[in-house]
Amino acid sequence: MSDTPELPLAGLLVLDFSQFLAGPVAALRLADLGARVVKIERPSAGEIGRTLAFAGRWRDGDTLSFHAMNRNKQAVVADLKDPDDLAAVKELVARADVLIQNFRPGVMERIGLDAASALALNPGLVYASATGYGAAGPWAARPGQDLLAQSVAGVPWLSATQEHPVPVGLAIADHLMSCHIAEGVTALLVRKVRTGVGGLVETSLLEAMLDLQLELLTTTLNDAPGTPEAPAPARGPHSAHAHLAAPYGTYPTADGHLAIAMARVDDLGRLVGSDTLAAIDDPERWWSERASIERELAAVLATRSTAAWLDVLDPAGVWCAPVLTLDAMLEHEAFAAIGMTQEVERPDPAGGDPVRLTTTRSPIRLDGQVLRNRKAAPRLGEDGDVHDLLRDGGGDRG
Repeated sequence: MSDTPELPLAGLLVLDFSQFLAGPVAALRLADLGARVVKIERPSAGEIGRTLAFAGRWRDGDTLSFHAMNRNKQAVVADLKDPDDLAAVKELVARADVLIQNFRPGVMERIGLDAASALALNPGLVYASATGYGAAGPWAARPGQDLLAQSVAGVPWLSATQEHPVPVGLAIADHLMSCHIAEGVTALLVRKVRTGVGGLVETSLLEAMLDLQLELLTTTLNDAPGTPEAPAPARGPHSAHAHLAAPYGTYPTADGHLAIAMARVDDLGRLVGSDTLAAIDDPERWWSERASIERELAAVLATRSTAAWLDVLDPAGVWCAPVLTLDAMLEHEAFAAIGMTQEVERPDPAGGDPVRLTTTRSPIRLDGQVLRNRKAAPRLGEDGDVHDLLRDGGGDRG
């Protein structure tokens, strides 16, 4: 169903035991690159993502978020507590190239599908294990969830107001971890081509959040021992980064908001007609006085429209952009130009018209080719159970 004739992971079989977001999206990334991905789900209920509705939205019996994360996959059901089903699943594992799971530590061990057991069945398998906080340590058994991982990693304090910490308003830990899983899997697949040996790739939500803060962590960890840390100046009312100087932030205009990234405060002051800002030519003051600088800049920018300021700042090379709502972005010609959507189809089992949904495509382009496919997320058990898959030769690689 791919619009691209030959993709780099074509012929690989991925077993997706994961649920929620990070694991399914990691498997989706591999599917978009050509792998055959088969979801292994519980009978009756399926994976929990089918019923966790982002924004309370559903379509054709599943949540829209499930549709977004699981397009371009197959789905079979298996009761991992049933010996016959478990034996069939192990036979699939012996044939597969990749297995992705994100159960809490200990779950796969209890059913004999942990990494050591799976690699004993299939030494060429690439086994991906994603957790909340790692397989060991004091938090290993705690619930692994995006907001919780952001919180323990200190991320909400980076966008804090004077009143309270502010988490990132998207599942950033899950999405970043999905990229790390896919990266690790791909690296081990390359090694497998060279050596024939599979292996284990592990990561966690916590590691994804700590890696996200590599600049801040490196700065903190390399402070000279015994040297008192210089207190950070108060965040400005328009700051967009806890550790960058003014004017880095978002500012109200007469009809919206404007984001300004990199610019000298004095140059910016001359461009917008502020003598106060034009006189601040010492970069140390851009940091130590960022609150007052931001207030002065906001007062000036509020006098004209966003478009009017872009007409001033863009020709001068100031790094700036309008702050769009999602609806405004969808209407913009830049959104049309990048072609970030695709239509997928889910066949009607009764033979009626297929269900059609618009969703995102892979953000990757290969050899100039946009990666699109038309296969929607599968219904629960759409491809039967694990025994059906094996009988039909469906456990073979793509």
